[in-house]
Amino acid sequence: MEKKWNLKLPAVANAAFVGCLSLLLVTSAAASSCSTATLQGAYGYHAEGSLSPAPNLTLTFRSVGMTHFDGGGHLTWVEHTVIGGVSLAPGFTPASGTYTVNSNCTGTAVINTPNSPVPLHLSFVIESEGKLVHSVLSTDAVSTEFTRVDY
Repeated sequence: MEKKWNLKLPAVANAAFVGCLSLLLVTSAAASSCSTATLQGAYGYHAEGSLSPAPNLTLTFRSVGMTHFDGGGHLTWVEHTVIGGVSLAPGFTPASGTYTVNSNCTGTAVINTPNSPVPLHLSFVIESEGKLVHSVLSTDAVSTEFTRVDY
C-alpha cells in the first residue's frame, strides 16, 4: 500500500519562507554585532561644521586627517584643522584618545588634541563591517566621516 502525502504547496512554501526568514534574521543579527575590535587599522577622515566658541559667534570648521584605531579602545590621529578660514597649525597635529563600541555598532570616543582647550567627545555609528564610521561632536555642529584605508 502506497502512502500518500496530502501537503499543499502553499503550506510547504510558507514553511520554507519562515525557515529562510529565521535564518536571515539570525544572520543579520550576528553580522551587525560590533566590539572595539571592529575598529582596527588606519582610517582617513574629513570633518566639517560650525563651532560656537562664544555667544553670537559661529565659525566654520574643517579638518582632515588619518586615524589609527588599535582594536582595543585606543586611537591616535594626525589632523589639519581650519577654523574660520585660518589653519590652526602648519602641517598635521598629533592627537590621541580612547573609544568604546557597543554591540549595536554605536559608540563614543574622547579625543585629546592640542587644537582644543577641552577633550572632544564624539558619538558615532559603524557601518559596512567597520569600513565606514559617521560621528558628530557632542558640543557643536561638526560631523566626521571615517573611511578605512586599505593600503
